[in-house]
Amino acid sequence: MNLQTKASSQSAPIREAIWSQVRDEASEAVRNEPLLGALIHAGLLHHHSLEAALAYRFSLKLASGEMSEQILRELADHAYADSPALGDAARNDLMAVYDRDPATHRLIQPLLFYKGFQALQAYRIGHWLWTHERFDMAYFVQMRCSECFGVDIHPAAGIGTGVMIDHAHSIVIGETAVVGDDVSMLHSVTLGGTGKEDGDRHPKIGNGVLIGAGAKVLGNIRIGHHSRIAAGSVVLHEVPPCKTVAGVPARVIGDAGCSEPAHSMNQLLGLDDYL
Repeated sequence: MNLQTKASSQSAPIREAIWSQVRDEASEAVRNEPLLGALIHAGLLHHHSLEAALAYRFSLKLASGEMSEQILRELADHAYADSPALGDAARNDLMAVYDRDPATHRLIQPLLFYKGFQALQAYRIGHWLWTHERFDMAYFVQMRCSECFGVDIHPAAGIGTGVMIDHAHSIVIGETAVVGDDVSMLHSVTLGGTGKEDGDRHPKIGNGVLIGAGAKVLGNIRIGHHSRIAAGSVVLHEVPPCKTVAGVPARVIGDAGCSEPAHSMNQLLGLDDYL
């Protein structure tokens, strides 16, 4: 099966193909680097499904003296059993990294080593807790995610699937922010407010948007589908669909350059003819 097929279909064969490839890669990695055998067996090969592996990773990374691995594992297992959409979202996110990051050659890399992917899956469990009105536990997950990964996403924020957070250092996403499907963002991105105002105060990012490193998008503004925000920009006003913005403050400097900027990952300005 062609694993480039979007996992959003979430048919049983696609689920099985993704997990089978993960296990094959994990077995090969053990053969190539026996010193990582225990880590890879515990993290991947010991488990019967991607959801079980993700629950294990969540509990291992976020456990502390205040909260045991066992409690967090039971919590994550419950979340994945209660909401199959969590596992589907994880597959979409995994395939997004695999498809878009040129440094990613195997599915096991995000699962074992990439804090952007792992932080996003931790957020998803925190969001599940939030929607079930377990607010304090959701805040605990947010706190530990920030401490462990340097990624601070409020559990009330809404994030679609097929999202890639590359490098992920110093990502901040506020309480009322909404991020669409198939979005790519790099390190040090902030989706924040503009002051002490309450209520709906954070950005709404459309589908297929590319947000460059260090970009700040502030206030309750809409970023149109398939637009592109240049690295280091400060965006204070709405952005039309399929446009590129750059600068401080950011302004429209041209078209996005292609129909899927989040997939192309091309951040060079002024090149309108790339694929």
